[in-house]
Amino acid sequence: MDTELHQNIDRQSEMLANKVKKRYQHLRKRFAKQNIEVFRLYDWDIPEIRAVVDWYAGHLVVGEYTRKQSVPEWLPRMGAAVARALAVPSENLHLKERRYGFADGQRYERIATTNRTFVVSEGDLKFHVNPWDYVDTGLFGDHRITRRMIRESAAGKDFLNLFCHTGSFTCYAASGGARATLSVDRSQTTIAWARRNMELNGLLSDQHRLIQADTMDFITAALQKEQRFDLAVVDPPSFYTRRSTEDRFDIAADHPALLNAVIGLMKPGGLIVFSTNHQDFMPRLSEVAAGRVEEITAQTIPEDYRHKRKTIHRCWRIWC
Repeated sequence: MDTELHQNIDRQSEMLANKVKKRYQHLRKRFAKQNIEVFRLYDWDIPEIRAVVDWYAGHLVVGEYTRKQSVPEWLPRMGAAVARALAVPSENLHLKERRYGFADGQRYERIATTNRTFVVSEGDLKFHVNPWDYVDTGLFGDHRITRRMIRESAAGKDFLNLFCHTGSFTCYAASGGARATLSVDRSQTTIAWARRNMELNGLLSDQHRLIQADTMDFITAALQKEQRFDLAVVDPPSFYTRRSTEDRFDIAADHPALLNAVIGLMKPGGLIVFSTNHQDFMPRLSEVAAGRVEEITAQTIPEDYRHKRKTIHRCWRIWC
């Protein structure tokens, strides 16, 4: 590494560490009172420092938004500086590379096979997270408020969670008194993970079912049955390949068809909460056969995820 690059990385690592430490001191007491152990400390706030830093109950997950100019020394140096600033031991530091575009689909693929997890709290619920084996850990902190909204709406309802991932929305719906829940994901690993989260919170019962299936296959089969739902969450990945490279889901192109299919599973007056993290998403919700649509993005983004230059997710209520 040449001297100028070395000095530049030193300067950036010091800037990042100082920024993260100040943010941690600002947030930690408030979140401790709410028993929230997962929160964001930094997300590309300084244009030249393309990093994201998350706190997980004494662990740090530090990511780099990589590009062609990225150098292999940069991320480890940033991570080490942040860990020193917050007195986090090296074994609790987890480094990730994040990419845009179709590579977003990689977030659900393994990058290691430790099968290690630890438990974090979010209010009165707990979740298993795994920062070793995946780019994402199993709990998306940006939907903390959205999950509470689901719990507040769930009492006595039949709840459907499509693309359920590790089942955090289902845990909130079940803890909010949902009459029944049904959670669908194509990954056997995440369905097993969701079951562990339900068990961890004392929510496993015959009323709460978890199904491994492709979402569109599930919808096609479910439309032939009697069961209908009062409340649903639809939070798909931006892109994924179904059965072949020619059979891809692209949320930008395919969300109207997806949502119209889900509406077919809803009871009259039912509510769908639809969300996406696609940064260039252009909604075409006028093509959806809904009774009413309301964007609720601003109400669903927690303080630690608000950003001047980008929106971490977008979210809508869709009444059927």
